[in-house]
Amino acid sequence: MTGTREATRPAEHRSAVRSLLRLWPYVRPVHRRLAAAALVTVAASCLSLVIPLALKWTVDGPIARREPSGVWLGGLMLLLVGSAEAGLFGLRRVLVARPLARVEADMRAALYAHLQRLPVSFHDRWPSGQLLSRGTTDLMLVRIFLAFPLTFLLVNGATIVVGFTILLMQEWRLGLVLLAPVVPLVALCWFFEERYARAARTAQDRIGDLTTVIEESVLGIRIVKGFGRHPALQRAFGTLAEGLRGIELHKAALLGALWALIMILPELAVGTALVLGTLQVADGQLSTGTLVAFLSTALALRWPVESIGFLLALTNETATAADRYFEVMDTAPPAAREPRIRRPRCAPCRGDGGLRLEGVEFRYPDAPPGTPPVLRGVDLHIRRGETMALVGTTGSGKTTLVSLIPRLHEATAGRITLDGTDVTAVPRSRLRQWVAVAFEEPTLFSASAGENVLMGADDAGEEDLDRALAVAQAGFVHDLPEGHRTQVGEQGLSLSGGQRQRLALARAVVGSPRFLVLDDPLSALDVHTEALVENALREVLADTTALVVAHRPSTVLLADRVALLSQGRITAVGTHYELLHGNREYASLMSGPKGTP
Repeated sequence: MTGTREATRPAEHRSAVRSLLRLWPYVRPVHRRLAAAALVTVAASCLSLVIPLALKWTVDGPIARREPSGVWLGGLMLLLVGSAEAGLFGLRRVLVARPLARVEADMRAALYAHLQRLPVSFHDRWPSGQLLSRGTTDLMLVRIFLAFPLTFLLVNGATIVVGFTILLMQEWRLGLVLLAPVVPLVALCWFFEERYARAARTAQDRIGDLTTVIEESVLGIRIVKGFGRHPALQRAFGTLAEGLRGIELHKAALLGALWALIMILPELAVGTALVLGTLQVADGQLSTGTLVAFLSTALALRWPVESIGFLLALTNETATAADRYFEVMDTAPPAAREPRIRRPRCAPCRGDGGLRLEGVEFRYPDAPPGTPPVLRGVDLHIRRGETMALVGTTGSGKTTLVSLIPRLHEATAGRITLDGTDVTAVPRSRLRQWVAVAFEEPTLFSASAGENVLMGADDAGEEDLDRALAVAQAGFVHDLPEGHRTQVGEQGLSLSGGQRQRLALARAVVGSPRFLVLDDPLSALDVHTEALVENALREVLADTTALVVAHRPSTVLLADRVALLSQGRITAVGTHYELLHGNREYASLMSGPKGTP
């Protein structure tokens, strides 16, 4: 199973503030609503500080003078202030709900669009669960942070400043007693932040690993059950889950220790202020109402102070989520290379029509230094309307070569042209309208059979669908419960391997593409179905320029010519019979158990 990759590890030095500031482009469209919500919340929180002043007026006034009517007036003041506070907090919810849902949706859409632009090599390196957790769990944390911690860090900070100003104005000596824990609390929060950030990052990466394991187990359920591997996978999953549990307990221990100290220090300060204030009341230096108001204000500040630990924890988790999100977004899509003219090693063919590869080389981006390229100096010309078979041993680079044509991978040297146009000069969206592909491993989506086929062309209709199904000998679609509208399930697991492969082939030919790239598209078919498909394909191949990766002699016979790929180079080009009698390596490849045609 796939573990956390190095690409997902956090940087050694990070700033939570700097990470959160990167969210600004997504927050900017709704910043006025968020600012209004923050101001409303500050007003609501400051209203709570009016209650102690109302208590002071009631105690030193009506109660001290024994005036019941004044007590009722004081109670009405408290009721009005409390109602206004509740109303303002409710208004905050209304102000932030819709815009924050928009921020999350925009970030998720941006991530999805960016993933579509990134090359296949990126997806080869990154576990799917890691990407999935960034688009779900991490963005949920961002939305929660913008809705609650961000607002209340501002609100609680303002409340604490206003509250301590009131305390110092009422009795500055007792106010200084309550301010005494500020320095140790700041030092404690600084000490806590770095450790909690590391634990949060590790936990979120482990969640990505768990997501990957679950996804792979579900998609590969037939293999898991067929080989009886579920006990081993369950143990592996249990090990990961137990590791995540340990990290979450470590986070809880850190947060618990911080919260305990944040609660203890202010409580000690309030207790000390209570004793000193009581002595001052007894000596007549302080009125009872002032002491009541002072202590009520101090108690009203308990939540803003005690919530610091909780808010810092959420802030650090969100900063980590932002780091993980931008790790993907910071990966730049491959820039179009400037076409580099290179003299072909073979004699140039007349005209620029068809598909031409000139001095093409390819090396995987994450290959260790010094590793030879997979493809080296590949020169090949497929004439317009010609079908060429590509043959080679396993691991010779056939799939890599055909992936360069629609730019699923980018050639690291040389150039590829289609009817004289360099593929790097064509927008990918248009290039992939020109070039249709079908791979040996067919990928189907959780959609209907017809929708899977019509993904091959934007403007294809029912007539094109029927034609493509006929070419691919996929008439079984019409026998499904709802015909081509039948849902085939995730990865098409409700179909056989041959049926999936025929749907993938129909998808490749539905748009009548100018260029067709087929990577051993008939490997899962029985001999009878293969012959029917080949006969139908001949009509399609007559009107297109095609490159077909082939392993069987019967597939090779579909082609006008054959190219032999050996050790990353094209070593021979000719007809099947020319190579069969003139190239020992080709003859060996074609003389397997199936025999020579």
